[in-house]
Amino acid sequence: MIRLVTRGAAENTFDSAVLGRITTASLPVDVRRDHAFLIKDSTPTPDLEGYAGVILLPGVDVPKVNAPVTRVGEDLSYLADGDVVLMAPSGRTSVLYRKASRHNTILATERCNSLCLMCSQPPQPEDDSYRVKQILRLVELIDSGCVELGISGGEPLLLGDGFFAIVEKCKTSLPATALHVLTNGRLFKDKGLAERLGRIEYPDIMLGIPLYADVDTVHDYVVQVRGAFDETVMGLYNLAEHGVPIEIRVVLHAQTYRRLPQLAEYIYRNFPFVSHVALMGLEMFGYTNINLADLWIDPVDYQSELRAATMMLAERGLNVSIYNHQLCTIPQDLWPFARQSISDWKNIFVPECDRCAVKAVCAGFFHSAAKRHSAHIAPPTVQQSVLDRLHGFTHS
Repeated sequence: MIRLVTRGAAENTFDSAVLGRITTASLPVDVRRDHAFLIKDSTPTPDLEGYAGVILLPGVDVPKVNAPVTRVGEDLSYLADGDVVLMAPSGRTSVLYRKASRHNTILATERCNSLCLMCSQPPQPEDDSYRVKQILRLVELIDSGCVELGISGGEPLLLGDGFFAIVEKCKTSLPATALHVLTNGRLFKDKGLAERLGRIEYPDIMLGIPLYADVDTVHDYVVQVRGAFDETVMGLYNLAEHGVPIEIRVVLHAQTYRRLPQLAEYIYRNFPFVSHVALMGLEMFGYTNINLADLWIDPVDYQSELRAATMMLAERGLNVSIYNHQLCTIPQDLWPFARQSISDWKNIFVPECDRCAVKAVCAGFFHSAAKRHSAHIAPPTVQQSVLDRLHGFTHS
């Protein structure tokens, strides 16, 4: 598991957070202000003047330089050219973007207008709109070859104008980068907001919006807000009217699995315009731990509902995927719909997986699954024909 934050030490005094793109090679003076120079060993360093900051791995002597200097732990020794970090005066260093990863997500805000039972990022009430300035700078530093970038929260729309500024900045600075925004969609009940997003005409954007049931009582209970279902539905229609691509996301647990086939039918009949439906396993993190007694069901125990919903959507031409499920917990006829979706910095496998013939194409586990996972993890018996079909396994 890859750590994204280290509590190191600031080797000199600086007043405000510094963002920089990692470099290990000397750069021309006129571009140094965008970069943080990473020193990995005691090899003599070049002239360091003009860099946004300097980062030291353990054992490296502190250079004399007129720039913020932070020492990080071995847990960030993977840092490489093109990564983007934030150096805080406290010595805390956060990795905001990894060039080699396909799982880069920007945390836009920790505020939210929902309180989902299984929220993996429990909301905080403090105004964190200061993030907008940092994110706009981050987007400038991200490698232009970035294939996809996520924006998450909290609820990103609570940033107001800041949210639209971020999307517009991505369009101008990263025109070839697909943007995937996780939002509960409720604020798009305001047609003006949906129209405003549509007017940006981002070339490749997808909004991932949760819908947990075909009836309001179940959805509203899961998100802990009365009226949330109606707001979400209005948001879906408003976004569709203004040409914004939509992914419907369903987290599967004890409160949502029973009506999964009915929800699939509801989606087909009411939202045939959606680009994708994601059926997602539970992450053992955040509020899930607090509400586990109300949420936990072994994925093996909802196989019939999962199969019915998946095949109903697929046979009717909707694009459907199964996320965050181990292959041994779902029927083999659903394996072609399963995706390796867990971010690499969260991804683990358990010892039972070591002998599995399909481990290379399995999603594995969230690191938090050490607390609770299916009781049926075991290498499955796999026909060669099934392995052949998995040869073209799709990552997402």
